[in-house]
Amino acid sequence: MSEVTTESRTSQETPLQGAEILVRCLIRHGVDTVFAYPGGASMPIHQALVRHADRIRTVLPRHEQGGAFAAEGYARSTGKPGVVISTSGPGATNLVTGLADAKMDSVPLIAITGQVPTSVIGTDAFQETPTVEVCRAITKHHYLVTRVQDLTRVLKEAFYVATTGRPGPVLIDVPKDVQLSAVVPDWDPPMNLPGYNPYREASSRDIRRIAEAIRRARRPIVYAGGGIIASGASPDLTEFMEKTGIPVALTLTGLGAVPGDHYLCLGMLGMHGSVYANYAINEADLILAFGVRFDDRVTGKLSEFAKNAVIVHVDIDPSEIHKNKPAHIGVVSDIKYVLQELNKIVQPGDYRDWLRQIDRWRETEPLKVPDRQDCIMPQVAVRELWELTRGEKTIVSVGVGQHQMWVAQHYRFMKPRTWLSSSGLGAMGFGLPAAIGAQVAHPDCTVIDIDGDGSFLMNIQELATVYCEKLPVKMMILNNQHLGMVVQWEDRFFEGRRAHTYLGPIDRPEAIGKGGSETEPYPNFVEIAAGFGIKGRQISARSELRPALEEMLAYPGPYLLDVLIPYQEHVLPMIPSGATVRDIIKE
Repeated sequence: MSEVTTESRTSQETPLQGAEILVRCLIRHGVDTVFAYPGGASMPIHQALVRHADRIRTVLPRHEQGGAFAAEGYARSTGKPGVVISTSGPGATNLVTGLADAKMDSVPLIAITGQVPTSVIGTDAFQETPTVEVCRAITKHHYLVTRVQDLTRVLKEAFYVATTGRPGPVLIDVPKDVQLSAVVPDWDPPMNLPGYNPYREASSRDIRRIAEAIRRARRPIVYAGGGIIASGASPDLTEFMEKTGIPVALTLTGLGAVPGDHYLCLGMLGMHGSVYANYAINEADLILAFGVRFDDRVTGKLSEFAKNAVIVHVDIDPSEIHKNKPAHIGVVSDIKYVLQELNKIVQPGDYRDWLRQIDRWRETEPLKVPDRQDCIMPQVAVRELWELTRGEKTIVSVGVGQHQMWVAQHYRFMKPRTWLSSSGLGAMGFGLPAAIGAQVAHPDCTVIDIDGDGSFLMNIQELATVYCEKLPVKMMILNNQHLGMVVQWEDRFFEGRRAHTYLGPIDRPEAIGKGGSETEPYPNFVEIAAGFGIKGRQISARSELRPALEEMLAYPGPYLLDVLIPYQEHVLPMIPSGATVRDIIKE
């Protein structure tokens, strides 16, 4: 408190430049790390960051998109807002994918971009882009700061908006002359957010209606998503699940909301969810949709999804209620509050027949693990890694594609914020930089990027960040030499015709779907890792898998393990896009 008082007293006498004010605001809002790539329009901010290097760590990514994903990894694994900084023009536009990803998955993110001086905005000045206009639809809120006097208010509002209600990304575009202008700052100005009301709690009537629906149900199920984790409601959901005996099925962003090995946890539902989770949601007479948005990858054909169930939908965002699927009981509320209130009044239900039916589905339709001995199957690699890390403090990030779904299916996440996945947007290249952000935030944790070769290539330059920042990130590439998920769709729906999905030289037979997996893999990830100063190993034999995983986990620094897998393997089960549970593909 004395430090803030001293700063306030000093600032009354000493004008400060905008860049200095901005960095001090970050510190005052609890920021200990920023991911920032400098340029002409953001140089003053970086000079201020250097002056405060003892208070705030600046991690230099090798691409602004990598910086945005790293800030997401920091935010997703901590619940605190991640901060990314870039210059104007191409630096700012390189943040777009990260901002869209944070918006889709409700991740609190503060993106600060340099901008050309206010006197030349709109003249197509060098490295000028209308950043706010470009990002308007993919941010929760956005600012173009044209007066240095507004900086403290804008930063205060940005952190408030990003972290309250439904979390999301906030963009602050700061022209260079604003960074260089000086003013005596007001460190605690009033906010100006008319109409923004992020704190919503269900009424007692709503709670009673939900409890009554639960009391009447004979085949209830909880359909839980990322809203559970965002609200910090995982312990409350676990208590609710155990108190009532109601099973829980999770969305991709909801993994870890309840312990993955719990009897009442059915794992992931939806397009690549377990058969038994999808059968259960289809046969339920009550669906408690908590912190979800009825995404198409979960519902398939909306008109057929859970059409015989009473639907209770609770979400903090009023725009999600009735948006995709009408709810019989729609409640706009913080889900943590709802669960805490329900836990005061709910009783155990008699669901023995319902759970016996689910057990039969589990026995007859388990997730299959084809443990061939002539090669390494991806499901086996994921399960072996889970066995080796299950008792450790482990955070797993992924890219996007088949490997992402295999991890979601076969790695059992026990705690929230240990699973980092670009889920709604499905942005390839997410895995490695997200792991960087998580490792920076959790230096004592084992952080593993389980990636595909296609996704890994998209931000492979971040190997330099891993090495230079001395981050012991582990990387396991499930390498099938193809864009595996697109290949799977080619095989299932396009008669196996290859259309630019082979990632090797175009003169190889695999490029037209004729080859096997015998050719030399391209590129050589182990040699690339060595060029960045990172230890690596490539394996292809089943007997090599466990020793290689143990070596990777025991190694004190960053390590890349390139695991060659057959490209013909598909992620199953699969409900085709727009189809129903009746159309599920199992073989």
